[in-house]
Order: sequence, then C-alpha cells, then structure tokens
Amino acid sequence: MAPGHVFWAIFYFACLCSASLANNAKVNFREKEKKILDQILGAGKYDARIRPSGINGTDGPAIVRINLFVRSIMTISDIKMEYSVQLTFREQWLDERLKFDDIGGRLKYLTLTEANRVWMPDLFFSNEKEGHFHNIIMPNVYIRIFPYGSVLYSIRISLTLACPMNLKLYPLDRQVCSLRMASYGWTTADLVFLWKEGDPVQVVKNLHLPRFTLEKFLTDYCNSKTNTGEYSCLKVDLLFKREFSYYLIQIYIPCCMLVIVSWVSFWLDQGAVPARVSLGVTTLLTMATQTSGINASLPPVSYTKAIDVWTGVCLTFVFGALLEFALVNYASRSADRAADMHRENMKKKRREMEQASLDAASDLLDTDSNATFAMKPLVRHPGDPMALEKLRQCEVHMQAPKRPNCCRSWLSKFPTRQCSRSKRIDVISRITFPLVFALFNLVYWSTYLFREEEED
Repeated sequence: MAPGHVFWAIFYFACLCSASLANNAKVNFREKEKKILDQILGAGKYDARIRPSGINGTDGPAIVRINLFVRSIMTISDIKMEYSVQLTFREQWLDERLKFDDIGGRLKYLTLTEANRVWMPDLFFSNEKEGHFHNIIMPNVYIRIFPYGSVLYSIRISLTLACPMNLKLYPLDRQVCSLRMASYGWTTADLVFLWKEGDPVQVVKNLHLPRFTLEKFLTDYCNSKTNTGEYSCLKVDLLFKREFSYYLIQIYIPCCMLVIVSWVSFWLDQGAVPARVSLGVTTLLTMATQTSGINASLPPVSYTKAIDVWTGVCLTFVFGALLEFALVNYASRSADRAADMHRENMKKKRREMEQASLDAASDLLDTDSNATFAMKPLVRHPGDPMALEKLRQCEVHMQAPKRPNCCRSWLSKFPTRQCSRSKRIDVISRITFPLVFALFNLVYWSTYLFREEEED
C-alpha cells in the first residue's frame, strides 16, 4: 500500500474514534434513569399491591432485613414511663420485578422519593405513643433500587415509645427500654422481618443523656401469635443505667445534713425552748418538703422504692429529735414541780419545828411561876435511848477510797436524781441517734447495692 493510502486510513480511523467518544460524552444518564423507571414501573408492568416473591423466586415469604441508626435519645421520663428517640430506619428487600440494565455498571442505583410507587412492608412500632416524620427542608426519605432488584428504604423519624419501669431500686436502678417493630397485616407466611447481618443497630458516638448512661443494647425477635395468625416482630432492648451522682448531690447529702442539724438541739440548754422548738420544726418541715418534691417527680406506684425508705427514715429521725425535746421539756417541768413540792414541805416542817419549840418554851415558863428553873443534866447516860439516836444521826461513815472505773465514770454522766433526768435524756440522745443512723446507713447501702448486683 502506498504511503498516501496509509495516512488516509489512519486519519479516517482517528475520526471514527473521536466521533464515538463524542457520542458517549453526550449520553444523558438522567434520561436513561427516566426511561428505566418508566420501563419497570410503567402502567401494567408493576403492581405495588402485590408483594415480592420469596427466595429464588419461590412462593415463600418475602424477606425484609432491618437496621437502625440511633441519632439521639432526647428524654427518659420516669413519671410517664416513656422515652423519646430519633433514628434513621432502614429496610431492604429483594423485588425481582425491579431488575434493570445498569449500562455496563454505570448506573449504580435508581433513586425514588415516592414510597407509594413500589411495594412497601407494613411495618409499625408496636410500643409507639407518638411519632412524626421530618420534612425540613424536604422529606427525609429515599428509596434506592439496585440493578439486581434490591430495594433500600431509608427514613428519619422521631418516636416517643412506652418504657415500663421497675422503680423498686430507684435511684440505684437500671431500666430496659425496648423498641418493637412488627408486621401489621402480613403474616409470617407472606412476610418475615430479619435483622441485617453484621451490625444491625448503630448508635451515634458521644451519646449524652441528662441522668442516664446507655450501657449496651441487644437485638432479638418477638414474633406474636393472635387469632388471625402469627406476625413477625423484631425488638432492640436498650439498657440504661441511672446516674447516681445527681441524686447523691440533690437528695442523699441534703437529707443527711437535715438529720444532723436536727441533732444540734441535743446540745442546747434545756431552757432554750424557742431555739430548740424552732430548730426541730424547721428541719421537720424542710424534710417533708424534700420528700414531697421527690414524690412529685415519680409515678404513684404501689410498691416501696429505695428512695422512699431513705426519706422515710430520715423524716423519722427528724421527727424523733423533736419528740425528744418534748420529752426533755416534760421531764424538766416534772423536776421543777417536784423541787417546788420539796421546798414547800421543808418550809412546812421548819414552821412546825419552830412552833413546837415555842410551845415547849411556854410550857416551861408556865410550870415554874416562881422563876425556879429545873436544871437538866447536860450529859446523857449511856443507856439513854435519846443519846443513841443523836449519835446515829451525827455518825459519819468513812469509806476507803475505791479505784477509778471507766464504766462508772461514763455512767456518772447520767445522773439519777429527779432534777437531772432531762439532762440524762439529752446525753443519751447525743450518742444513740448518731449510732442508730450510722447503723441504718450500713444496712441500707449494703442491701440495695447487693440487690443491684444480683439483678445485673
């Protein structure tokens, strides 16, 4: 072949290649997507009312795989026994009627925004109280159709879900809140839900809750049978641990301080009646207000909670301190009345003795009118009974000194005289109240912490 012919052949081939490349560059894939959608979803070609076939085109149930992404957990309400969660919910299933040509791998998937164009599983959240979709700025939902007929449905929703709680160990408790998803109309013969293999539930990193910590979550199945058939069900259990530091600062420490303040009255003087009464009444009212505030934030359950035991015992200690002052005041007044009666008796005896001495003197003057005084002996004979009686009254008993005893020294602080009975009550209370309260703390914390470990 001549050199000129070779040149023209190469030039012609280069022109053909450039033309083909230009034609490929002008291919509008969005137009291709429209044609494919019209082809697979056109009238008379696809019926969204008919469920997909089973595995490998059999007549078995359609398999729908579920996975969740927990974006946030807003609130966990104890009084309403519910919690609010925002999540991205995804479903994926195979519908062989939606297969299409991917143009040599150039079309990875087709995207729809209208869920009613294809068949959708009739899934619902069985423990839902409230819920809504997100439509700002556009509806947060999409459907992707892959070349081999797989359909992925994704939507962002916010839900308020029921969470029955057991508050016996409150606030040392752990709560399990569930998220249940089930089929409403299709039985297991037509539709089966399965968790996506690998990682069916994801949780956003650094999830912060005000008074709880998400310890872990578990996925499980919860198929239910009714008189209309068996329905497929999935559930995820979220295990929340209550943060105790909040309640330690807001409840336990203030209650301890109120109880200790009520013991100050034991160290005040018995005569400081206004100070002791005002201190007891103030601490009692403050403790009652604290208890009512705690109960206002909890539901009215029929069983006793751990916080009820704590507040009830603290209220009892404060009330006992007030009753102790009433007992001290009563003992003090009784002692005063006894002292007054003793004083009156002494005065009466003294008057009687003075009157008797005056009568004796007048008798002596009357018997000797001539001023002749009978001299009586000043010394009594040993056999005289009057002398023996006087000696007994004047006798002084000398006892040998005893060794000091620690117990007797401590017991000497509790005088037994009537006038010191009120002081004895205060001294006993200073020791008894703190010891009993310390013993209660030991029993309380060991009991409830041990029960918490048993439940774990």
